[in-house]
Amino acid sequence: MWRVVRVLIGIVILAGLGVLLWFATRPPPLIVQGEVSANRVDISPRVSGRVAKLNADVGDNVERGTVIAELESPQLTAALHMSEAALAVAQADLVRVNSTRPETIAARQAELAAADADVTLYQEDSGRQARLITTGASTQSRVDETTRNLEAAIRKRESAQANLQLAVVGASKEEKALAATQVEQAKASLNQQQTDVHELTIVAPISGQVTTRVAELGENFSAGAPIFSLIDLQNPWFTFNLREDLLKGLKVGDTFDVTVPALGDKTIAVKVTVINAQGQYATWRATRATGDFDLRTFEVRANPVQPVQGLRPGMSAIASWPPAGR
Repeated sequence: MWRVVRVLIGIVILAGLGVLLWFATRPPPLIVQGEVSANRVDISPRVSGRVAKLNADVGDNVERGTVIAELESPQLTAALHMSEAALAVAQADLVRVNSTRPETIAARQAELAAADADVTLYQEDSGRQARLITTGASTQSRVDETTRNLEAAIRKRESAQANLQLAVVGASKEEKALAATQVEQAKASLNQQQTDVHELTIVAPISGQVTTRVAELGENFSAGAPIFSLIDLQNPWFTFNLREDLLKGLKVGDTFDVTVPALGDKTIAVKVTVINAQGQYATWRATRATGDFDLRTFEVRANPVQPVQGLRPGMSAIASWPPAGR
């Protein structure tokens, strides 16, 4: 009996030693570290100007469309007034070429009436001289003179008719088209100036938190110079850099768990959204010395499955690899 017991005890001891040996020789789980990232937007003006008002500071949360700064530019304001004046001149010129003053038309009508009266007068005189020459009471030179006067009166009436028609019709089609084009050109110039002046008001393109403010009141900023930086705290993500041999079976849409030490090692479920190869210049690991192949590094980006309060860019994220279930 004691012999059987001793054998059983020996078997148990051997089994325990085997389990201990298995755990001792088992490779420890691989721990990968990433970080929290978020969209960052650097806000800069499209036109140059002097800072006149600042409505946000570092740490402020702003909504999309909120006015966060206002610039001023006397040059742009003056150019806007010039464009407005140029448009008014072009519009006035368009009205001028498309219309004629009533006084001008009345004057042309009076000239035509006078020309008609002259033609009638010279026609009567010519007829009278034609009758007199048959009786010998007039000379041929007098008849010729009245004929010339009648011809001149007729030409003068034709000229008066043409002048009246020109006054009624106004400018030519080409002149009207040119005036209309000048109006459109002036409108385009005014629209450009209005757009430039509108750009002096800086608004937040996204909702987020101000992380950097470079501007100070009274400073001059050129176009494209950053004034503020915003980060979108509502849509953070996690990013990990993994060797390609660790990506076996991983695909977009997979989920795994990460812990964030800054949040008290809280476990967060994340979903893979991007798997990108990193640049070759800094991410290849040469292993040819051992007869193996080069290994590239890939960026794995994952979004939290559920919103997580307190996540901020730069926080560390830790995950066991490969994730459970793979």
